[in-house]
Amino acid sequence: MAARSVWQDVPRVRVRQFAALATNELPQLAQDILSEIRREFPGLPVVLDESGEPMALIGIRRALAHFVEHLTAGTESASVHPEVFQDFGRGEVIQGRSLDSLQAIYRLGVRLAWRRLAEIGQKVEIPPPAMYELVESGFEYLDGLVAQSVRGYAEAIARQAGERLRLQRKLIELLLSEHRGDPTDALAEHAARIGWQLPSQVAVAVLLRPAREAVAPAVGHDVLLDMECEQPRMVVPEPDAAGRAELLRRAMAGWSGAIGPPVPLAEAAKSLRWAGTAVRLMDRGLLPSGQVLYCTEHTEALVLLPPEELVDDLARRRLAPLAECGPAHGRRLAETLLAWLETRGGAPEVAARLGVHPQTVRYRLRQIRELWGDDVDDPDRRFELELVLRAQRLRGELQEPWR
Repeated sequence: MAARSVWQDVPRVRVRQFAALATNELPQLAQDILSEIRREFPGLPVVLDESGEPMALIGIRRALAHFVEHLTAGTESASVHPEVFQDFGRGEVIQGRSLDSLQAIYRLGVRLAWRRLAEIGQKVEIPPPAMYELVESGFEYLDGLVAQSVRGYAEAIARQAGERLRLQRKLIELLLSEHRGDPTDALAEHAARIGWQLPSQVAVAVLLRPAREAVAPAVGHDVLLDMECEQPRMVVPEPDAAGRAELLRRAMAGWSGAIGPPVPLAEAAKSLRWAGTAVRLMDRGLLPSGQVLYCTEHTEALVLLPPEELVDDLARRRLAPLAECGPAHGRRLAETLLAWLETRGGAPEVAARLGVHPQTVRYRLRQIRELWGDDVDDPDRRFELELVLRAQRLRGELQEPWR
């Protein structure tokens, strides 16, 4: 069973006397508290309402008046008038401060208020146990003030974060657009709104979510991240800076995708195109999946695999002689031809690359010479042959050489 309130046992006449004296002193008490707060916290900004009165003074006065009204009514605890104190919490966000200083201010205000209320209590002979209960009630009331300020603070933080994300997405859209003229001034204006320093180079990544509800990668504030797309996009400033790759590796744990090549800031769309191409090749199983890969480490695949129709047409024309061979033998001849084109060595070097006997290579090379004739001595034809054969190897149609 809850303990009976000692304050409620105080004669009503004394409570009314206490409340009357306290109410008369509220304006001066509020002013004294504000003056002490300004002395203890000289950097605290003064925000005025429409009439020119400090908002902090209004809040202090309202809080004191509300608390005294609660005592007169004899209720168990005082509810908090929220608006002003939520505004105080929002103000801390606007000023770029934490709630620590605001809570310290509240504690100072309660201590000063209690000192004066204790004097009034002695004057009207309020029993000490009742005054102790008053102290407890005051600290409960303080908790309510803090809770309202925390709510206002959280709302402002969320609103600020949402606004930053909106501005960041606008910057990303502008950054990844194709530009006819110099976009530097427009980029600088949008970047300044979120405090992003324009880099000289960027690399753009296209990411694949490990799961629909996956938490965004824990990249730093200087890395722009747009999670609104089906395949999130990431803009990495100064990608070649020392330590950048390692930081990204840690932040991207559990994610996969591709990071495009470093490009000048105004050409970010080019990096995005290569990253998108790499992701499509990953989807087809032509590039390693399950990781975040760098396009610069897969240049051959990115150059040879995307123009599929052109390469296939060239392959039909340049590899036509293999039509006279069976599929298995034709593949072995193609692998031998590619090894020879890559090494330009003799039978022993080609044999070592293929893992077969040199005599086997000699036999195949004679067949290749018979099938292609002088084409294998023409630099342009050799280049085209190597190009289409490398493309086939990247697709898995030819075996990788022995290493």
